[in-house]
Amino acid sequence: MITHGNTIEILSGNSNRPLAEAVAAQLKIPVSSAEVSKFSDGEISITLPESVRGKDLFIFQSTSSPVNDNFMELLIMIDACKRASAGRITAVMPYFGYARQDRKARPRDPITAKLCADILTAAGADRVMTMDLHAAQIQGFFDIPVDHLYGAPLLAKHFKKMMNEEWVVVSPDVGSVGRARNFASRVDASLAIVDKRRPKANAIEVMNVIGDVKGKTCLMVDDMIDTAGTICQGAEALIKNGAKEVYACCTHGVFSGPAMERITNSPIKNLIVLDTINMPEAVRKNPKIKIVSSAKAIAKAITAVYQDSSLSAIYED
Repeated sequence: MITHGNTIEILSGNSNRPLAEAVAAQLKIPVSSAEVSKFSDGEISITLPESVRGKDLFIFQSTSSPVNDNFMELLIMIDACKRASAGRITAVMPYFGYARQDRKARPRDPITAKLCADILTAAGADRVMTMDLHAAQIQGFFDIPVDHLYGAPLLAKHFKKMMNEEWVVVSPDVGSVGRARNFASRVDASLAIVDKRRPKANAIEVMNVIGDVKGKTCLMVDDMIDTAGTICQGAEALIKNGAKEVYACCTHGVFSGPAMERITNSPIKNLIVLDTINMPEAVRKNPKIKIVSSAKAIAKAITAVYQDSSLSAIYED
């Protein structure tokens, strides 16, 4: 449905309202009201006090912890807007949960990322906007358009002024090599890889470092940091292999379980993370962690979608 002649409206669930408000400020519009409540047994209830008929709606909701509550809240908001005759509904999910379950790694495993894509479509979403999916091919799980944004340009912009020939970009595992190589090309740095073996879930054993890191300042790049085992053990391996300093950056700071303790005790000097997930106060106060806003890039993407213009130009400056 063509809706660019109608009004942009931003709604927000409870998972990351500060980001929705920051994007709305960039667009110079308010975040529209939506009453989100729960019954005593935990059922989620959504009420829209204002009309959304014919509007181009962008519903903000990262499916971060509590993952299932936030995902269900998003589905109910989409359904409410669809039944209220919204012109077009875009689910803005800066962090798309369940993206790590994108394949059958073992017999009888579910492909939960595909299931979530199907549920979002069935709920009534017309398109999805997200940032740094765990695997880019997840876009193909959707039968609706996906606007896939990238965190690397925002993170690279932060580091580029301080980088020189003594810096090296490091992939924390073999699966992230493509992402790290793209990042390295943006900042004109060399590339190294931490090779690891994972004997069981949430436990890793670092084997060796591929590439020259001796005497270098290393920047580890990943899409997300969850329990921080990979990034912290990788940092230790780099120091053991002669690295002078270790920095790290990621798009999604999940920071679950022992993550904060590991980061605090790790040799990582500074960790830069985007605000795709609303960080608790403990993360914001951690002196090693700096949060960089993605609001400007997302606001530009929303404008491009609304105007039917190219998304590729939003990172040019």
